[in-house]
Amino acid sequence: MSDATRDGQDALIPQIRIMRRSGREQRATFFELFFDLVYVFAVTQLSHHLLDTHLTWAGAAETAFMLVAVYWAWNYTTWMANWFDPETVPVRLVLTFVMLASLLMAVAIPEGFGDLALLFACTYSGLQIGRNLFVVLATPPGLFHQNFRQILAWSVLSAPLWVAGGVADDARWPLWLAALALDLAGPLARYWLPGAGTTPMSQWSIDGHHFAERFRLFVIIALGESIVLTGVTASNGEMNAETGLALGLSFLGSVALWWLYFSGASPVIARRIGNSTSEDVGALGRDIYTYLHVPIVAGIVLMAVGDELVVAHPDYDMETVGALAVLGGPALFLLGLAACGVRVKHPVGWPAIAAVLVLLAAVPVMAGQSGLVTAAFVVVVLGALAVVEHRRTAREPAGDDGEAPATGEVVDAP
Repeated sequence: MSDATRDGQDALIPQIRIMRRSGREQRATFFELFFDLVYVFAVTQLSHHLLDTHLTWAGAAETAFMLVAVYWAWNYTTWMANWFDPETVPVRLVLTFVMLASLLMAVAIPEGFGDLALLFACTYSGLQIGRNLFVVLATPPGLFHQNFRQILAWSVLSAPLWVAGGVADDARWPLWLAALALDLAGPLARYWLPGAGTTPMSQWSIDGHHFAERFRLFVIIALGESIVLTGVTASNGEMNAETGLALGLSFLGSVALWWLYFSGASPVIARRIGNSTSEDVGALGRDIYTYLHVPIVAGIVLMAVGDELVVAHPDYDMETVGALAVLGGPALFLLGLAACGVRVKHPVGWPAIAAVLVLLAAVPVMAGQSGLVTAAFVVVVLGALAVVEHRRTAREPAGDDGEAPATGEVVDAP
């Protein structure tokens, strides 16, 4: 589709260029990086919420639920910014609105299932509806416009459940689970509506390079929160040899996660998406980034919480829930990476599977051991896996899947 048509002919919003230009490699803009700052705060709030609930199962369920909602808000906005240029004023204004709503949503997280539940629900559903409404008004009639009309309809359908759950204390969990399930089902159902059918995957074209970069940045946000959380904990306590060693081990664990993602899985994913046809690229982007990055991010956040416990009390014996956070976090992260590998048909090596099993099997063993011993065990397992995966990646040619590396050209948006 030509730029003229894509930029707003027959749209309700004035006809000015708001779409990204096709035929050139796109990079994350400074405004997108600015936008992410709100989500740095949101991830921090989620980590503190889990800590403040003392790692109870109820607190873990609340944190996991709100993490998915926060990620869903960021993820949908990233899809939107894949097509619409954040360097244009209308798009910046919409992203600013989403930022403000996201900030209020993050503020509500500590009491997201309490006194601020309605604020959390209204800001989440409001930003989803507002952003999608902008796209409907800004695009001319056609398949792309119809896609977002259906996406908007799904957002409107889930909003009453969110708001009702924010008001009804006793029915909050069932109402919010139904609302989130509806939101999560939308991309898989391709936003089916009676009489309209499903949205064609050919209209979900993405710029693979820009998309991969944006989700890499969200992983960086989660890793950064891990470093900040442990650093602040160390600075607020007594700095002795045990605390310094615990901080060092936590840092090395974060480095190992970075290495496994950025030096291993992420380039393979980006190359596969860059080499995909227009019919496949949207489905790959949906499955890998929209869904399978959730356990990756959740694993990092959970490990950060476990590391905070270790740094705060390095010589204390770990309770089972603490050991589950320290060991289960990286295991969840590795499961997410493995799922991404399976989705792009990249062989998942046995060392990664063995690492997950070893980490999970060690939970009952490490319960009762000191935090330092548990953290050191995690660093050894992740470090060994990072070395093995790095050597395996180094032996593979750039086009190990039989295709040329991605060229970096933008897949034309509808």
